[in-house]
Order: sequence, then C-alpha cells, then structure tokens
Amino acid sequence: MEEIKMIRIDKLKDFKNHPFNVEHDMELFSLMESIKDEGVLVPILVRPDGDNGYEVISGHRRKEAALWSGLKEVPAIVRNLDDDQAVVAMVDSNLHRENLKPSEKAYAYKMKLEAMNRQGKRYDLTSDQVGPKLTRGNELLAKEVGESVTQIKRYVRLTNLIPQILRMVDEKRIALTIAVDISYLKEKEQYELYAVMDLEQCTPSLSQSNRLKIKSRQNALDMDEIYRILSEEKANQKEQIRIKADRLNDYFPNGFSQNQKIELIENLLKEWHEKNIRNTKAEIAKGGEDYGKEKKHKGTVR
Repeated sequence: MEEIKMIRIDKLKDFKNHPFNVEHDMELFSLMESIKDEGVLVPILVRPDGDNGYEVISGHRRKEAALWSGLKEVPAIVRNLDDDQAVVAMVDSNLHRENLKPSEKAYAYKMKLEAMNRQGKRYDLTSDQVGPKLTRGNELLAKEVGESVTQIKRYVRLTNLIPQILRMVDEKRIALTIAVDISYLKEKEQYELYAVMDLEQCTPSLSQSNRLKIKSRQNALDMDEIYRILSEEKANQKEQIRIKADRLNDYFPNGFSQNQKIELIENLLKEWHEKNIRNTKAEIAKGGEDYGKEKKHKGTVR
C-alpha cells in the first residue's frame, strides 16, 4: 500500500550508505531553478523510518534542489519496503543517470547484488577479474544495466580500494582495469602505493599493476618493491619518432623489408653521428693549433 503526500524536508533523511553523490553543480542548479519556477513535478519515493520520519529511496537530488530553492516540503510517494526492496529500488532509480562515477557504480552494483542474494538469487563477488564463472545474479544485473558480467565484477572489485585510490579512479587518473589489479593488494600495501604515487606523481601501467598484484600474492610487496616497479620507464613514456613510410620509400632499394629499412636508417645515423664526432674533434684540434699560432705571432710582434 502506498500514498502520495506532502512531507516536510526536515522529516527526510538520506538512504543509509547511499552510493550516489549529490553534487552542487550546474545540473543541480538548473534543477533548482526549475523547481523554483514550477515546484517538484515528480514526487520523490520514501519509506517510513519508524521514527516519525522518512528515508529517501529515490529523489535525493530533487530533495536537495528543493531545499536549495527554499521549499519547506515536497510531494512524496510513501511506500512500505523492506531493506532489500528499498536497496533494489534505490539503485534502479539512479543507475539511469548520466556520468556516474566508477565508485558510484561499484557500490550500487554491490549493494544490489547483495540484496538480490538475500532475496534468494545467487551471485559471486569474489571471482577473478576476467574469470569465466557466471552466476545468476551477475547475469541478471548485467542484462538490466547493459554491462557485461565481467564488467560488473570489475566494478564490484573497486569496493576493495582505499578511498584515496578510488578517488583517483573517479578522477580518471587510474584506468578501471589497472584499479582492479590494485584492488587485490592488501590495505597496507595500497596505502604504501598511494604514498609512492603521491610522492613521485605517477601511476602504474597495466603491466606494473599486474606485477604489483603478483608480488602481493607472493607476500613480497613492500615500499621498496613498489618504488622499483613504478620507477621503471613505461613504454608510452619513451620518446618516439614517427615518419610516414611514403616519405622514405623512394630512397630504399626495391624489396627492402621493414626490418631492413630500420637497420639501414640506424646504420646511416650511426655513420653520420661518428662523422660529426670526428669533425668536432678535428675542429677542436684545429682551434688549438690556430690559438697557438696566434699567440706565437703576437709574441713576435712585441
């Protein structure tokens, strides 16, 4: 049974462990301006909290925008829901939002899967990053949200990250697949990794994050090892010179392979470099001789 009624905003409280952030950005400002002109057109969804108040299931942004606009009460659908029903409804009503952060998806997916499990549906939160095992809960959620089962598992793994590193994922400073590797590190190791990243202003590549995970599993990961792995030069940090092949093709003999072309370029550059060194040495030597002659000449004049 449910009813629609006006509820004072001070009687509303946010859903416990609500994973979706309400940011005071231009989007919320636009919503506030709309509410100021037309009011809250779509009622929020709430449930009684048992303490003469209500818990917001869906509509946290509408509630915040209404409060920002100066409203004292908002229209709400009051529905009696148990904890698992409330979680499912809360997640479903927010997953359609654009620009969700990885952390929001991570905790939302985990909360819903846990609720589904308690309702009798099986799922697996402990599978490897790309493990082949599929379970009913993951498959159902994947279909509902339009993600692959593997991607669902990746997002859920993010809930094992310390807040500082999870924030870096939200800020797109660390890629999802790299973050999944890091999520297998022990908490102490993650804090040490974060300290190194912050000090050196760097982040691991996928190859480096995989080695960090392996070392952690071997109980061989300490701060020195983290420094050693992160100090290695990444492939994308090496300077590269790219020249289109058609600019050079006229200068190669017919039938030259790619490797032969590269070898010829290297040999020619090596010869050019060695010739420059010889010329430089000759100029230095000649400069010394000229200086000696000039000095001797000046001595004669005197």
